[in-house]
Amino acid sequence: MSDSLPEPGNIPDQPVGTGAGLVTAGTESTPEPPEPIRPTAPPDPDPDQPASGAEQPSRPTDSEPEPPPVAPEPSSRLGRPAGIRTHQVKRAFGRVKAVDGVTFEAPAGAITALIGPNGSGKTTLLLILAGLLKPDSGSVQVAGFDPVLGNVELRSRVGWMPDAFGTWDTLTPLEILTTFARAYGLSAARGRQRAEQMLDQVHLTEFARSPARVLSRGQKQRLGLARALVHDPEALLLDEPASGLDPRSRVELRDTLRDLAQAGKTVLVSSHVLSELEEVYDHAVFLSHGRTVDPTPASERPASARGWRLHALDPASLRGFLDDAGVPWQAGSGASGEVILDLTGPESASQILRAAIAAGVPVHTIAPLSGRLEEAYLTLDEERK
Repeated sequence: MSDSLPEPGNIPDQPVGTGAGLVTAGTESTPEPPEPIRPTAPPDPDPDQPASGAEQPSRPTDSEPEPPPVAPEPSSRLGRPAGIRTHQVKRAFGRVKAVDGVTFEAPAGAITALIGPNGSGKTTLLLILAGLLKPDSGSVQVAGFDPVLGNVELRSRVGWMPDAFGTWDTLTPLEILTTFARAYGLSAARGRQRAEQMLDQVHLTEFARSPARVLSRGQKQRLGLARALVHDPEALLLDEPASGLDPRSRVELRDTLRDLAQAGKTVLVSSHVLSELEEVYDHAVFLSHGRTVDPTPASERPASARGWRLHALDPASLRGFLDDAGVPWQAGSGASGEVILDLTGPESASQILRAAIAAGVPVHTIAPLSGRLEEAYLTLDEERK
């Protein structure tokens, strides 16, 4: 089976193993071994004389046709483990430890959320799982294959969607998908069928024969999802899949991911939009400084404490006010400059709001947190201010 085409901009900084059986070009040739001496075949036995020893097998006759060959069982029934498993995976770029001991499992038939702040190693980890980047150490299995020792086999079973999908602008979406389908080993007819199905699923049929350069940011993102699904992979790796999507497309993305999980696929999703993950995730993996960490369960927090979100027109003045008042705070998960406080209830929130306004801080929103993922994310000790 052919390897997938490299995506523009996703070139690893060092080659990835492609399995045994390949010979490196340019190596010194060795002399061919002498041709072995083949023994002369014994004469055919007399058909009237039975052979000594075991009973002779019966030969098929016209009235007794040979049985058809038995089809091999599906790989899932041959004991090949499903899902994703990693143990102490590490990857550094010079002195920067992008991934520094990641251990987790993402089961098949479920959606696993990969959560962490910028620079926590999420994208590097996804590249390793996709077979596009070689880890320095540790063990990885995706759909039963090692990304280094079984790279070709793994990549044929993994659907990879980066946060920015590069396209060949002169090709049409139909040509792009059929090209990838053929690279994954699908026949021409099957590849075209899958390409048309995927374009219909992501609502790009009307652009099927238009150059990809006419697609918007969100439409290219949907094309990236179709490309990741065109070969019907066993595991799906998504890096910020909702980026650039309109509200309707985000709802459809959630429905698609849930359908894939119910069909037995392994789905691993990285996103900063925790409210989107909240509605679909089954399991969560938290990363911090390149390591997997366990957030403090909400049940272990003080019973009276709860997270509250504050927004101000001038985020710097809000943070300065909290520092001067000695109130601990954390940066929110979004990019709006929000801060998160642990308050004991509405009365404490009212006191903070009155004091901030009296100090001239232009607060415009204060509200309690509602999502489980957001609550868990904000309990990460390593991400506290």
